[in-house]
Amino acid sequence: MPHTSRTTFQGNALAAFAFLLWGLMPLYFQMLPGADTNELQAFRITFSVPFMLLVILVMGKKLPSLAALKADKRSVALCGLAAVIMCVSWYNFTWAITHGQVLAASLGFFINPLFAIALGVMFLGDKLSRAQSLAVILGSCGIGYMVYSYGELPWSSLLMGGCFALYGLCKKFIRFDSLTSVTLESALLMPFALSYLFWLGITDQSMALAQFSISDTDTWSQLLLYMGAAPITLMPLIFFALAISRTSLSMIGLMQYIEPSMHFLLAVILFNEYFDQVKAISFALIWTGLLLCTLEALPALRQKRTNLKLGS
Repeated sequence: MPHTSRTTFQGNALAAFAFLLWGLMPLYFQMLPGADTNELQAFRITFSVPFMLLVILVMGKKLPSLAALKADKRSVALCGLAAVIMCVSWYNFTWAITHGQVLAASLGFFINPLFAIALGVMFLGDKLSRAQSLAVILGSCGIGYMVYSYGELPWSSLLMGGCFALYGLCKKFIRFDSLTSVTLESALLMPFALSYLFWLGITDQSMALAQFSISDTDTWSQLLLYMGAAPITLMPLIFFALAISRTSLSMIGLMQYIEPSMHFLLAVILFNEYFDQVKAISFALIWTGLLLCTLEALPALRQKRTNLKLGS
């Protein structure tokens, strides 16, 4: 069934809102400066399960039966792999934005499309266009210049961008719907996260529960911020999942730069992170490559939108 212009508009709005929420996420985590990243990750995983179950209930969806899960063990296994990959990506993202490294997060998600292009070529048989080939070369030059100048790889950014691209590749082969797969990913990791939180609690090493008192609002706010990491990180994903079926992947691909652009602006303008000449040149090379890909995609996108209007 072809998209109507109304449905396409709703999809574009949902996608833009999802990337806007992702872009604003550093503001939330600034309230947890120097947070224990391991504990924060464990809280996020643990509380993701009840939150996703609530979302599925509110949306009137149904989880697959145990028999359906057993019948598609490959998708279950891929959900487990996707969960581990996303865990690595989110760990680096969370560490960056709670330790004054929002620019690293921005760089990670700017280079994510370059990783996605490379994985598409290696595993999906995609062919690179001229603009995509040039974008990969320019992105490699940008990272190479940073390595040459600083004498080390931007590991945090590379892990963020690379793992997020690998996560997307895994999702290509999972036959469950988006809400089910996200819930299953969290559920598979939940026993490990709960065990870690239990160990922190009995050994008095929990930062979220440090000096916790039922009558102390300050300690309550600390705990709620750790628990809130689940809905804060999942809400954009839900809006993104809703947008996928209502608009084109080309439009979503163009709008995905909203997130790292906002991270960049927040880092430089609001958080006063150091932005030197090396970063300026590296970012400029990567931005140029992404701009070329965007300009190349626009004519095809306009043609597709015209075809959709004619078909509606």
